[in-house]
Amino acid sequence: MSTQPIASTAIARPASYRWLQLFLGIVCMAMIANLQYGWTLFVNPIDSKFHWGRAAIQVAFSIFVLFETWLVPIEGYLVDRFGPRPVVMVGGLLCGIAWVMNSFASSLAMLYVAAAIGGIGAGAVYGTCVGNALKWFSDRRGLAAGLTAAGFGAGSALTIIPIQAIIKSSGYETAFLYFGIAQGLVVILVSIGLTDPRRTQSPALAKKVAERPRAPEILQTTRNYRPLEMLREPVFWVMYVMFVLVGAGGLMATAQLALIAKDFKLADVPVSLIGITLPALTFALALDRILNGFTRPFFGWVSDRIGREKTMLIAFGLEAIGILALWQLGREPVLFVILTGVVFFAWGEIYSLFPSTCTDTFGTQFATANAGALYTAKGTASLLVPLSSVLAAATGGWHGVFIVAAVMNAIAALMAWFVLRPMRRAHHESEAHAMPAGTAGAGAG
Repeated sequence: MSTQPIASTAIARPASYRWLQLFLGIVCMAMIANLQYGWTLFVNPIDSKFHWGRAAIQVAFSIFVLFETWLVPIEGYLVDRFGPRPVVMVGGLLCGIAWVMNSFASSLAMLYVAAAIGGIGAGAVYGTCVGNALKWFSDRRGLAAGLTAAGFGAGSALTIIPIQAIIKSSGYETAFLYFGIAQGLVVILVSIGLTDPRRTQSPALAKKVAERPRAPEILQTTRNYRPLEMLREPVFWVMYVMFVLVGAGGLMATAQLALIAKDFKLADVPVSLIGITLPALTFALALDRILNGFTRPFFGWVSDRIGREKTMLIAFGLEAIGILALWQLGREPVLFVILTGVVFFAWGEIYSLFPSTCTDTFGTQFATANAGALYTAKGTASLLVPLSSVLAAATGGWHGVFIVAAVMNAIAALMAWFVLRPMRRAHHESEAHAMPAGTAGAGAG
């Protein structure tokens, strides 16, 4: 549970109550997933209607990601001060409004405004739910952050086919309208059940957490760094650079997958796997969402046992290999589906590994704001998404994009082991020597 002081009005809860909170956060995350992962389905229909050009339409995606990420520290501050419920409720409302606006957007300006509103709403929901999971599960931080992030990574998997069907039968405008209203409404209703861990107490849970064995590779601070203090620590910026390097490649794939499939002339080619036959793009999108969701708790669980940096080394290295393989072998329909799955599987874990590593390093009390500050790296990475289209056009294909993305992941993998690992150890040791006796767990001043 959180190390924050328990309010005098704290309500007693059973040890299992935190799992309910985790589940509610996952539901909220699933409801906002389409704002990012369903976007690629709308790009070509919008372009076919208005002929604005792919690059101009994809600017909306970058705006969404920027607002989703760069405002999370502020939203996290509000959560750390007022609790999760009001922030998620407002976030759900904004997400619904954004897609309703998209359904009526007749200009790029309106599309961009809707993207900004949706980004603010999605960031409020995302940052809050991940931060709440980190606070409730100090003993299983990687797993809890991974399960919560999985809701965002895999939440759109079940709606890929319905959205495509509605776009085909009734137009993309109808899909935006119906799903926007439904998704926003569910988030608002579920937010009512979210609880601030500072307002609960559970002696049984506290004892359980204290007695749970922890791998020696998991270094957790006993000090709570405020956001501005954290920003003065070099180890934070190492994590930030790594996040940007890995995040950029995955965001390129997320935003451009439909365009890559079309340019590879694979989008509508039937693919049969595990007894299912679907067009290659549809199959890839559905499989990618599932694997992108599964990887987050899986690698989070692994990192709880073997350490964060070792897990990063393995995952980021696999991502680099997967991207290179997709470049070389991805024009074959079955391999396109399988290898895009590998790429998403090896990418999605950044949304469990980095928040848990950040909270391990800088404490629980300001976890939502601190993890939110690190999450802005996703926004920085999103700036490279339009550049991938420019690079593809300049080089006459996607090979330049694949090579750049693979190199960035390889660099991040090596940084995890040879830079981040020794820096975090040195940070932990210097902190232990500098902290006066009796101040463990106190908020940083």
